Amino acid sequence: MTHPVDIHVGQRVRQRRWLLGMTQQQLAEQVGIKFQQIQKYETGSNRVSSSRLWDISEVMEVPVSFFFEGLAEVDGDTARKKNILENKEALDLIRCYYAIPEDQRKRLFDLARVLSHAA
Repeated sequence: MTHPVDIHVGQRVRQRRWLLGMTQQQLAEQVGIKFQQIQKYETGSNRVSSSRLWDISEVMEVPVSFFFEGLAEVDGDTARKKNILENKEALDLIRCYYAIPEDQRKRLFDLARVLSHAA
C-alpha cells in the first residue's frame, strides 16, 4: 500500500520539475536513473530513498525539506494539503509569468488584480 508521504513527496518532485520546465527524461539523466523510475517516484508507487532525494534536490536546486512542505497531521494520519501548485496549468502560468519582463509583469499583475475584483 502506498504511504501518503510517498505520494506527497512524488507530487512535490513533479511540481518542481514542471516549474523548471524539465521532462522526466531530463531529470532522470541528471540524477543517473531511468525516466520510468521518476514516473514511479512521482506517483508514489516507489519510495524515494534519502540519497536519491538528496540527488534530486541538488538537480532541482531546492533543499530536501521542500519535498515535505505542505504535510499536515490529521487524526494521526499524514495527509497532504490541497495546493494550487499541484495543477500543471497553474505551474505553466507561473513559469510564463516570470518569463515576462518585470515592468510588463507588474502591469499584467495589476490588470489581473482588477479583473479578479470585478468577477
